[in-house]
Amino acid sequence: MGSMFRSEEMALCQLFIQPEAAYASVATMGEEGVVQFRDLNSEMNVFQRKFVSEVRRCDELERKLRYIQAEVHKDHVHVPVPESSVFPFAPNPREIINLESQLERTESEILELSHNAVNLKSNYLELTELRHVLEKTHAFFEELDMDFLDQDGTSASGTDSLTKALISDEALNSQSQVTRGRLGFVAGVVPRERVPGFERMLWRISRGNVFLRRAELEESLEDPATGNEIFKTVFVAFFQGEQLKSRVKKVCSGFHASFYNCPSAHSERQEMLKGVKTRLEDLNMVLNQTRDHRQRVLTTVAKELHNWGVMVRKMKAIYHTLNLFNMDVTKKCLIGECWIPIKDLTFIRHTLAEGSKAVGSSIPSFLNIIDTNEKPPTFNRTNRFTQGFQNLVDSYSVSGYREVNPALYTIITFPFLFGIMFGDAGHGIILTVFSAYMVIYEQQLSKTKSSNEIWNIFFGGRYIILLMGFFSIYTGIVYNDIFSKSVNLFGSSWSINESTSSIMGNKSITLDPATNDYSQKPYPLGLDPVWQVAINKIIFLNSYKMKLSIIFGVVHMMFGVVLSVVNHVHFNKKINILLQFIPQMLFLVLLFLYMVSLMFMKWIWYGPKNSLKTSPRCAPSVLIMFINMMLFKHTKPFDGCDEYMFEGQDRLQKIFVVIAILCIPVMLLGKPLYIILYERRHHKSDSSGELNGSIELRETELSGMLNEAAGHEEEEPASEIFIHQSIETIEYVLSTVSHTASYLRLWALSLAHAQLSEVLWNMVLRMGLTSDTHWGAIKLYIMFGLWSLFTLAILVMMEGLSAFLHTLRLHWVEFMSKFYVGNGHAFQPFWFKHVLENEEAVED
Repeated sequence: MGSMFRSEEMALCQLFIQPEAAYASVATMGEEGVVQFRDLNSEMNVFQRKFVSEVRRCDELERKLRYIQAEVHKDHVHVPVPESSVFPFAPNPREIINLESQLERTESEILELSHNAVNLKSNYLELTELRHVLEKTHAFFEELDMDFLDQDGTSASGTDSLTKALISDEALNSQSQVTRGRLGFVAGVVPRERVPGFERMLWRISRGNVFLRRAELEESLEDPATGNEIFKTVFVAFFQGEQLKSRVKKVCSGFHASFYNCPSAHSERQEMLKGVKTRLEDLNMVLNQTRDHRQRVLTTVAKELHNWGVMVRKMKAIYHTLNLFNMDVTKKCLIGECWIPIKDLTFIRHTLAEGSKAVGSSIPSFLNIIDTNEKPPTFNRTNRFTQGFQNLVDSYSVSGYREVNPALYTIITFPFLFGIMFGDAGHGIILTVFSAYMVIYEQQLSKTKSSNEIWNIFFGGRYIILLMGFFSIYTGIVYNDIFSKSVNLFGSSWSINESTSSIMGNKSITLDPATNDYSQKPYPLGLDPVWQVAINKIIFLNSYKMKLSIIFGVVHMMFGVVLSVVNHVHFNKKINILLQFIPQMLFLVLLFLYMVSLMFMKWIWYGPKNSLKTSPRCAPSVLIMFINMMLFKHTKPFDGCDEYMFEGQDRLQKIFVVIAILCIPVMLLGKPLYIILYERRHHKSDSSGELNGSIELRETELSGMLNEAAGHEEEEPASEIFIHQSIETIEYVLSTVSHTASYLRLWALSLAHAQLSEVLWNMVLRMGLTSDTHWGAIKLYIMFGLWSLFTLAILVMMEGLSAFLHTLRLHWVEFMSKFYVGNGHAFQPFWFKHVLENEEAVED
């Protein structure tokens, strides 16, 4: 949690690693993810670096893996791909050779199996088409024979009958006469979508002298190359003459038709069909055996595919990182620069020693800390719980190096302010149950890679939603609001001495502590449930929630100003405490904290049983009193009442306003004058005594050096210093007013949520409760479904999102602006976890 308070101390280091031990050392660093390397070869392109050949080897291995993965996914119905949450370590250089040979052998085997399968499927497709051609052409020949018998009443040979049929067809079409002679024919199959164009082209090239018969295949065929379904049509084209035969074959080739040798004699066709069916059965058996063998090979490969992919990606990332190193002139060591957290220096030194020991190097690798004025990156260690809150802050901007981290306080303040706006115990239970489900089953859910962005956002913020639900339940209990209804747990402090009939018949009855019987005892927890039925409930809740929002807003802003002191002390800018923090705090306390104190005094001093001057009738308006205080005005009170709450309040308020106004020139001129008159002269006098040269720093001295570098300010012209300070002063003075008013959104959204929930209850669910017939159960069932749907969609989802965004705005603007600069850059370590996640995101 110390890292959450402020970012960790970082050191810029040089790594001197022996080439033999570099791979193992970088691999260990990549597993931990605590080192951010710098590119020392930025002037080189990727092809001039030392380990470019190794990167190419990894690219080739990735290509083979992609091919194997594509083949496995092609048969995903039959080949299950097991999911694994165990990530193997990066292979050592000796294992890389074995991995390369294994992948090459696997790729060759799958290529051979795929090639054989395509050949077998091509043969099977040809035999299947031939079978269909033989079956369909047999029907064509029989049909033509029957046509000839119907016309002449006598039988004829196959050739003569075809000739007469052709002559008859030509005569009907008024084409040129064809003499009797020997006819030829071509049989085959053509894709179904090409049949219309195929027929037109045959007609045109033959001028109607080709007799075409066709029949569509009912069952689809499989494309050997792609495995897609294809639909084809069997055709037989009859013609006369070799010249026409050549033209017909060219057209068939142009339309990708397949030719098959089909005998004209019936007996020969039957014998050929029998042989084709036998060959199909044998080929089908071979295909099944090939498919089973391919499935066994792919099943075995699928078990190792995840581990192979992880190892190759890690290996490639290691060589990419080694390309950032610089080779020493003697080519006996690699030199790298990196940012390392101070806490992990011991681990890095141990890693370097173990890497050298593993390869048996006699020259040890070592680490050297570099003296630099460069601003280090910001690194906040997080876990599963704090990661979501840190992401909320980093979405605005990354905190400066060693700056106070708002994420630590956001863990409590964010869900609490959300609960004030969301304030319904029933809706809070829904949020809690949903988030608890994601937290309890987070291991199983994290393994499921979902492409739904909304679900991924919810799952990433599961702990935020859980705390939001908890605080919504708490504030719902304080408001005594559960699905817009109150719960009577402790009875009521109110009692009305009227008859039931008079109360039920009077719809304008109000709760007045002065007239009704009120016991003057505060309710043990939350609001008295009797307020739910009071007609002046909205008036009471408006005042109550508005004052609460102002109180929490002022306290939240004051806490942000107090946190700025921590930054001033840490960066050794103690003069800012005197010239910046104290005036800011005085301005905020004397004006707005004083207004908050007036609210508490009004709650405590004025009661219905008190005398006239301290009764609710004479209670002054805090808002009017604050406005009169700022404008030095007076408001005439009611008869018998006092304008102020206590004696001497007018004089005290004037003193507060005068002091607050005097704080403005201190904030405006104090810091610029100090910088111009003191700091610059001090720097000039010390510049002559500065030492030039590099000094090797110890770890204990590093923190002070970095803080001094962080506190160093570049010299600016005096005019710019005054301009910047003027902007900051004006922004702070105006923001104290606007930000205080901005916290009224706590009141507005809470009231809107409560009223919308009440309207939904009265307008929807209550309709199912008013019927006293047997149809009332059915009506209640339907109304409850609609009420549940609207509750989840509108009150939980839409209102919850609105409250979340408003809470985020209060933290980013109203709270963090008081102390947060956010001018840092994030620590981006070399971490295999990030490498693998980025690769998966690219693949998706």
